[in-house]
Amino acid sequence: MTPMLETVDTTRARTSRLRTPPPAWLLVALACAGQFLVVLDVSVVNVALPSMRADLGMSASGLQWVVNAYAIAFAGFMLLGGRAGDLFGRKRMFLTGLTLFTLASLAGGLAQEDWQLLLARAVQGLGAAVLAPATLTIVTSAVPEGAARARAIATWTAVGAGGGAAGGLVGGVLVDLMSWRWVLLINVPVGVLVLAVSLRSLAESRAGDGRRLDLPGALLVTAGLATLAYGISQTEAEGWTASATLVPLAAGLALVGLFLAVEARTAAPLMPLGLFRRRAVSAANAAMFVNGSAMFSMWFFMTLYAQNALGYTPLEAGLALVPSSLAIVFGSKIAPRVMRVAGARAAATLGTLVAAAGFGWQSTMRADGDYVTGIMLPGILMMLGGGLASTPLAALATSGAAPGEAGLVSGLVNTSRTMGGSLGLAVLSTLAAARTAGRHTPEALTEGYALAFRTGTAVLLVGTALTLLWLPRKISGD
Repeated sequence: MTPMLETVDTTRARTSRLRTPPPAWLLVALACAGQFLVVLDVSVVNVALPSMRADLGMSASGLQWVVNAYAIAFAGFMLLGGRAGDLFGRKRMFLTGLTLFTLASLAGGLAQEDWQLLLARAVQGLGAAVLAPATLTIVTSAVPEGAARARAIATWTAVGAGGGAAGGLVGGVLVDLMSWRWVLLINVPVGVLVLAVSLRSLAESRAGDGRRLDLPGALLVTAGLATLAYGISQTEAEGWTASATLVPLAAGLALVGLFLAVEARTAAPLMPLGLFRRRAVSAANAAMFVNGSAMFSMWFFMTLYAQNALGYTPLEAGLALVPSSLAIVFGSKIAPRVMRVAGARAAATLGTLVAAAGFGWQSTMRADGDYVTGIMLPGILMMLGGGLASTPLAALATSGAAPGEAGLVSGLVNTSRTMGGSLGLAVLSTLAAARTAGRHTPEALTEGYALAFRTGTAVLLVGTALTLLWLPRKISGD
């Protein structure tokens, strides 16, 4: 063989190797890594909140925005992120979302003022909203339909649940051994590594049909939620009748109303309102919204109670919540079995009741409480119930949609839960701060946290009635 032919053959061999698709396990691993980061950052900051407040001089009412800035941006733009992946390519949106998320994590970890941290958290939420929908699509595209895909999706789900469960422990270790900044900075090397591998390994895919993105809808719903949450937080200092409270509340309601008007008229709505004519979709989303408004705040108040009232270190607080974190995974795992025996509505009702019992128990907390009865057991009940209720609600919502709408309806359920959680956290934080009345003793702080859990108990009882009276008895096709 001549040197020229050797060169040609070598080039062809290299090209063939480059065009060989990466193994499916690598694509699933990349998608799971992205999902893990997104879910981890919902919970990892909770343990760091007292340290953030001390370092940046944040107010008690402002502290909720470390969580809510992320959650509101995540919820408001999640459906838009999924649609952008269909139109512009899943790889492109995965890389864009991960880049935004990583850069915002770096900015948050280096923040010197509270507003810098909150802005970084909002951009993190936007990046997560673009990234999260692409991760599941990458998994389903990488693995053919059948048992292998079911196992891959189960892995993706377990990794997501693991991210939420690991948040408290990871946050506690990082804050104790280094500082609160590392709960954000830890995302940077992981994000860079996943980006580098994804650039070489992921193939582009899209399912665009020429429709435009509903950017006005996403901006309106996000601005409306943020303005409502701000108005609610103002009630602590200004009261419910002050203009500083009423103006943002009215503006937030107006923005949400305008969002609904836009969705009713646009050709490609972010949230097709016609879906809510179906009982399963409307009832499940309403239940997710109500339940989420209580459940979302559990980690926030439990970590503050453990550190501010009981004197736990961040690491001890993270370890204290490990049983609760495992309980939500267990609840999600046993939910399908309960559904087969008792039906989806009964499973959702039972789960909500168990969570309400946990909230009621937690509302009896004392400043000198012990770990087993003051944190572990009520925490297990709250999270076991939450995991048990979420699966049948998601299944009922998806069963009420046409096959081509299953992904959209699933996104609506997640959005409803996060939106409810954001507004619920604003309300419960304001109630707790008002009861504390500026006092910072363990006894005063415990009174505020207990009021938040009592209110959450009442909300979950409303959620129980909602699931029992409105949800369909069974999943369509059962």
